[in-house]
Amino acid sequence: MFYERVKKSADYINSRISDFPETAIILGSGLGGLVDFMEEKTVIPYADIPDFPQSTVAGHAGNFVVGKIGGKFIAAMQGRFHYYEGFSARELCYPLYVMKLLGVKNLIVTNAAGGVNRDFKPGDIMIIDNYINFLKINPLIGDNDDRFGPRFPDMSEPYSSELVKKAEKAAEKLGIDYKHGVYALFNGPCYESAAEIRAFAVLGADAVGMSTVPETIAGNYMGMKVFGISCITNMATGIATVKHSHEEVVRVANEASEKLCNWMKELLSDI
Repeated sequence: MFYERVKKSADYINSRISDFPETAIILGSGLGGLVDFMEEKTVIPYADIPDFPQSTVAGHAGNFVVGKIGGKFIAAMQGRFHYYEGFSARELCYPLYVMKLLGVKNLIVTNAAGGVNRDFKPGDIMIIDNYINFLKINPLIGDNDDRFGPRFPDMSEPYSSELVKKAEKAAEKLGIDYKHGVYALFNGPCYESAAEIRAFAVLGADAVGMSTVPETIAGNYMGMKVFGISCITNMATGIATVKHSHEEVVRVANEASEKLCNWMKELLSDI
């Protein structure tokens, strides 16, 4: 039943586009501007896609966009889904299953995150080297369909070293500074407490956010090469000197958007 739902969604998207995208990018809060770089693009609202989830978060436009960057067809999600919105782990990764049937082989996940590493500052961009799943939800729980992937997928390299090297090369070409670090998943929708952040830091987290990890797991499961990047939009609780707000997160993400979009455009042209 799940496979048939996914196929129905994929068939609808295929009926609206002229070519198959091999690379997809999920755009986090305030980072949807990459679609402005696209040529020959087709914008499909999530609401038009049969059985597709609907985003409820400000800063997430809710569009599936397919177009060309650097002469290559790219799929972009303007807005993602989160566990705190009430989705099951599998449902919040539903778009990735659709991407699998569309032929996507490379997945880029972006997010707005809080800085746990005290050497970071708002506006920094962090390449994700690994993740910690503090929430312990997993989109692969339940019956396995071998048409998507194996029952027990390997996670020894959740973020592709090949894509990391290409991203580093692109950043150096453009003169963009970046960090490396570990991303920790927190359930939200409230921000973390200061005690939780101290615990996360001891356990090796450099940044914390409310997304990305389930998508990383699902992408690897389906044989995609995954690259992850975080825009540090605020310092985490107990480090920050002001209280958190989603509006401030989106504001800082918007300020960093041009730099990040230029970087992703250069990377996408090399994949």
